[in-house]
Amino acid sequence: MRFAFVASDTSVAQQARRKLVDRYDDVPPEQAELIVALGGDGFMLRTLHAHRALEVPVYGMKLGRVGFLMNKYRLDELPERIERAHLASMFPLQMEVTDAAGEEHTALAFNEVSLLRQSNQAAHLEVQLNGEVKLTALVCDGIMVSTPAGSTAYNLSAHGPILPLDANVLALTPISPFRPRRWRGAILPHRTEVILRVLDPGKRPVSATADFHEVRDVRTVSIRQSGGQGVRLLFDPEHNLEQRILDEQFAAE
Repeated sequence: MRFAFVASDTSVAQQARRKLVDRYDDVPPEQAELIVALGGDGFMLRTLHAHRALEVPVYGMKLGRVGFLMNKYRLDELPERIERAHLASMFPLQMEVTDAAGEEHTALAFNEVSLLRQSNQAAHLEVQLNGEVKLTALVCDGIMVSTPAGSTAYNLSAHGPILPLDANVLALTPISPFRPRRWRGAILPHRTEVILRVLDPGKRPVSATADFHEVRDVRTVSIRQSGGQGVRLLFDPEHNLEQRILDEQFAAE
């Protein structure tokens, strides 16, 4: 199997890459049958964005602080581990933004698309689902739409639900909602188009972020699952992503 080894900028990840290249050789990602990503979850997300068009499966090994999407790092028996690995498909969200200047922006998110207030003023947002207004005025610090894979990240810290990987749903989760007081979000069918409109962009500016791509001073944001641009991740049987997401619901800490 032709491996392409990519690593974060940390010294430990770079050192591990050199050892793996010495052991298994290395080809450019464009020629690889498998991309091996060395780092943390942030680096994995960047790897998925950078090489998504190649349609090559990605196998991560944890050499960073957070490794929910990664396997344990080991130098030995990499081909055997790949042979036993379980496949998980992830489909990103597509964000389309119109900003205050009328410019259009697009970006993909494998974890979540989040809107956040830019000032000390709470955001005032209108929430539409498939063109139907569901909340005329949500007063909050922000709101996010999360994929199942991203539901254990920022979404969980905002008290959103953990979603099974194969559930075909998305989480719509408010961040510090003030009005309506009792609204705590929703679980949506994965084909739902979410449109968020900023009601007072001059006085209450809002930014939108898809994973690590940020657009400031937004007016409207459309979010939907991009079904044709999925990626394939490989996990060791003991680190099966579906099982880890399920277990996260029973984690004590």
